[in-house]
Amino acid sequence: MYVPAINLRALSKLGSFDCDTVILDLEDAVAPDMKETARRNIEAFFATPRDGLQERVIRVNAVDTPDFEQDMATVAACRPDAVLVPKLSRVGDFAAIAAALQRHGPHPALRLWAMVETPAALLSLDEIVGAGLASQPRLECLVVGTNDIAKETGVSTEDGRIFLLPWLMHVVLCAKRHGVCVLDGVWNDFADQAGFATEAAQSVKMAFDGKTLIHPAQIDPANRAFSPSVEAVAQARQVVAIFARPENAGAGVVNLDGRMVERLHLAQARALLALCDAIETRRAGRR
Repeated sequence: MYVPAINLRALSKLGSFDCDTVILDLEDAVAPDMKETARRNIEAFFATPRDGLQERVIRVNAVDTPDFEQDMATVAACRPDAVLVPKLSRVGDFAAIAAALQRHGPHPALRLWAMVETPAALLSLDEIVGAGLASQPRLECLVVGTNDIAKETGVSTEDGRIFLLPWLMHVVLCAKRHGVCVLDGVWNDFADQAGFATEAAQSVKMAFDGKTLIHPAQIDPANRAFSPSVEAVAQARQVVAIFARPENAGAGVVNLDGRMVERLHLAQARALLALCDAIETRRAGRR
């Protein structure tokens, strides 16, 4: 969930939010004359004892902006779990990120998240992701910026995002090819819970790993959408159980209630159950 770094009230509540990640935003949500205040707020936030289990990510301003250097100094001082760089559009941006971190103090454990929100990024994404995996910090996650894509191209986000779908699926495909996480963009009308639920369900079917949020009211619906259903979990357990039988130890295909199930389905079932275990572990830690 994005949280404006200028909003002290929101920062004070982050530990109570049932989301996987909080993104402390220095970019779009902060007016130009408030950037320095926002940086000080983030430094104060990181100076307090950690409250909650969320990953903590700082979204800086773009590499080619005047605020980037100061933002990276804040990243170096605060040592978040990851830094989210917006409008990353070319392979050379990785060198600029690495150089800035070296100037302000390297953070070997820092991970890199990159926003895909420009035409240049969409056109060169496979090359960009490949270069990001070889960079330091290493690229770990792609975050789609649907609002900026719409702004830069003039393409409508309405009608179920039908005109954006080819580009969104292209981002998902590149992420899956390279084995990096990929998060869908935000739903702007946080009062429209039905619209959010519809788009979150679409995100799941498109194989996004999660969805970025702008309001706490979106957290529970997002968790429901991206949590495996009871039926899916039960089916996964059946697949694992049938392949665990001694007579199926070397089988490539088995008959499960009249349906042919292959070992690729076994791998999918195990992955789903591992996700369930991770979700339960996180929820137990929040109780």
